[in-house]
Amino acid sequence: MQVIATAGHVDHGKSALVRALTGMEPDRWAEERRRGLTIDLGFAWMTLPGGERLAFVDVPGHERFVPNMLAGVGPVPAVLVVVAADGGWMPQSAEHLAAIDAVGIRHGLLAVTRADLADPGPAMRQALGHLARSGLGQAEAVAVSAVTGEGLPELRAALARLVAALPVPDARDPVRLWVDRSFSIRGSGTVVTGTLPAGTIATGQELLLTPSMRPARIRGLETLNERAASVTGVARVALNLRGIPADVPARGMALVDAGRWTMTKLIDVRISLGSSPPWSGTARLPEETTLHIGSARTLARILPLGPPVPSGAPSPSGAPSPSGAPSPSGPPEPAATAIARLTLRDALPLHVGDRVLLRDPGRADGRILGATVLDVAPPAVARRGAAAAAGRELAAWPDHPSTADLLRRHGLLRAGALAAMGVTAGPAPLAPLAPLAPLAPLAPLAPLAPVAGDWLADPARWADLRRRLAEAVAAHARSDPLAIGMSPEAARAALGVPDRTLLEALARPPLDLPADPAAPAQVQLTGGYLRLVPQESLEHREPRKLAGPASSLPPRVVSGIRAVLADLARAPFMAPEAGRLEGLGLDQRALAAAARAGLLLRVSDQIVLAPGAEAEAAHILARLPQPFTTGEARQALETTRRVAIPLLEYLDRARITQRLPDDRRRIR
Repeated sequence: MQVIATAGHVDHGKSALVRALTGMEPDRWAEERRRGLTIDLGFAWMTLPGGERLAFVDVPGHERFVPNMLAGVGPVPAVLVVVAADGGWMPQSAEHLAAIDAVGIRHGLLAVTRADLADPGPAMRQALGHLARSGLGQAEAVAVSAVTGEGLPELRAALARLVAALPVPDARDPVRLWVDRSFSIRGSGTVVTGTLPAGTIATGQELLLTPSMRPARIRGLETLNERAASVTGVARVALNLRGIPADVPARGMALVDAGRWTMTKLIDVRISLGSSPPWSGTARLPEETTLHIGSARTLARILPLGPPVPSGAPSPSGAPSPSGAPSPSGPPEPAATAIARLTLRDALPLHVGDRVLLRDPGRADGRILGATVLDVAPPAVARRGAAAAAGRELAAWPDHPSTADLLRRHGLLRAGALAAMGVTAGPAPLAPLAPLAPLAPLAPLAPLAPVAGDWLADPARWADLRRRLAEAVAAHARSDPLAIGMSPEAARAALGVPDRTLLEALARPPLDLPADPAAPAQVQLTGGYLRLVPQESLEHREPRKLAGPASSLPPRVVSGIRAVLADLARAPFMAPEAGRLEGLGLDQRALAAAARAGLLLRVSDQIVLAPGAEAEAAHILARLPQPFTTGEARQALETTRRVAIPLLEYLDRARITQRLPDDRRRIR
């Protein structure tokens, strides 16, 4: 199935043409049929000559009902532009074409109606000229009469060719069904209808109703008045919902897959301003406008991120500039563009790459602008000059930003957040999607491995975070040399990273990467604290020793350590007593800092020896008859029980000695 919308000036015969093609009445309201004027969206369908089913969304043509028209064309992939042979190109013809161009519809067909009342040639040539200067390009045209039936077979054949040329959406795409009607049926409950542009919905599936994100389970599913177990886009569908009261759904809401869309009130966009004054790059953007996407509309405040880029200026990204709005004559010209931040009144489910339409109903000229969403969760631009810098960065982006683009801007993003932005990033498991990439609305896959959990990082930002972490840990050590290290939470706050797992990953560099010769030390998380690790330890993959020995300690502590080491040089196992340590200014924090720096071996809280004393003790004890007693060890080490017992227990813990059931020991 495919779905197309009509477009054209009021009273040019859109509904009559749909009625003649389908045999169905698209005008649903008695008031519409009485006045002969379409007010709201109408729906009908037909079977094409080749058996393909085609649904129509018939839109109103009167200028007062443009919002209803926009709700109809928003989700469809193609349009049937209708121009009357006896009326020619009219103001609403131009406004509808501008809307079609703005929302990014690039497939269409021209039907010149009332061919029985006037020569269709002049109106067809005039309309084709306007279409050629729009995104529809060289559209096929057919002259018809809904009254006599003239041209209807040719129109059906042209519709079949149009449908055959439309891209086939991916059945695995995330679902976003914009609601265009909502009503209740006695005995069934709440029913909503809409155009499903892509993805698959099925009976029993649970979706979320935006903006409240209330769960809605599909109790029943119909397409073109026929029950179905599942439907794949493009299709017109009616869903019977469980769990949603009848008075809750409304036009403009959407049913979406959980976790696959970003609900946002703040977006950065590229606005196509057109190629003619006042939009040639000199005019100011309005401060407030109405944003349309799908069947939704909401107010949006506009913050320009830098000046507009004049029409004809080269695109910073190297891509062709968007085409300008249709003009009465001359070839199409590149459109002026502007990067802007939109603050929306209502949250909408959006992806990067989405096309939105901006319209100010209060303007006399009814100007319609198209915009492409570049970021659905943009960072703040509070600093002076940040807005202009953001504008320059975004101006270089393509209309469908990649994983690399978004990571360069955000630095760190979860894979789930990227997927909700409309970008797929991941290793091999997603590779089977590659053949469908040209048809999918998502950005290309990126071979990025997560740095921690499902977190992805921009490589340059990750390297900068690692450097800043080392600087923060070093600064903490300088400010408090006797501290055991920097707490991870303090470091996380200093770096502004959102998750502790990221900090742990920063302190755990991959062992298969070469060490950075410019970095004197890196960071290690041990014992719940962050400390610096000498680079030479990383290069040789040795057990990591703590950096900054004597130079990182206060002079009084260094002086005390030297005095202790001088004492131990004369008697290696005669550890200084508590009074001696206190006299040298070595309290518990100082001893712990000296031990972490590798300047002393801390056997217990009150017993310290010179570094390497454990190896020397093992060498001496190995010469004793095995096993040996504590007294024999004390005599061999020439020390006291005050030192011998804690030292032997330390050697047991270090698995240098083994304590036997009779309290004797032996060297392992």
